[in-house]
Amino acid sequence: MDGGIGGEESPAGPVGILGGTIWNIGMALSLIASGKAGTAVSYGLGQGATLVAALWGILIWKEFKGAPKAAHRLNAAMFILFVAGLALIIRAGA
Repeated sequence: MDGGIGGEESPAGPVGILGGTIWNIGMALSLIASGKAGTAVSYGLGQGATLVAALWGILIWKEFKGAPKAAHRLNAAMFILFVAGLALIIRAGA
């Protein structure tokens, strides 16, 4: 593939296909889970992907490196409230 940065090959195509494949597998498993565990539980578990993405950005990509301490406190509060919200959604449907 050409058209990458500086005329070099770009892995964007295969990475995009891999990402789409992973998403489709996850969606299929979510649909299967909704039939077995109920829609609320399946939805709650599926929304956990947002939490994983946020953790990835903060821990792996260091998106808040050098940010003020208030930002770190807000991130911690966000994670706590997000998990609490998912737990309530799951509990409401169980």
